[in-house]
Amino acid sequence: MWYIERSLGPGYRQRLLIRVEVFLSKYVLTLYVTGTSPRTRIAIENLNRICADELAGRYELEIVDVLQHPQRAEDDRILATPTLIKQLPPPLRRVIGDLSDKDKVLLGLEVRAASSNSSSAMRPEAS
Repeated sequence: MWYIERSLGPGYRQRLLIRVEVFLSKYVLTLYVTGTSPRTRIAIENLNRICADELAGRYELEIVDVLQHPQRAEDDRILATPTLIKQLPPPLRRVIGDLSDKDKVLLGLEVRAASSNSSSAMRPEAS
């Protein structure tokens, strides 16, 4: 560590830790859907609403159609759609369904609801 601090300057380590913290506070989400069905449309609308309300600007969302990208769905072991995967911050989490129950989605993603008490963090059920 001394070599890095010495060669890159004394404030580099602190800046690096801050960048890692910012990176880990951003949610990286992938929603797997099937075509343009009504269930797909509902899941996308629900997820967009949840992200806007609870993650305002702290997320990246990718929507993957399993009909167009079957290998990617197989690689990520998608068995049903819609399936939402939270890749970051760790741990990886999956939520299956149309995402209509906001509280269950937030619980599954380990995101604290904005209206909840800060001392009562939501925890997913043990599997």
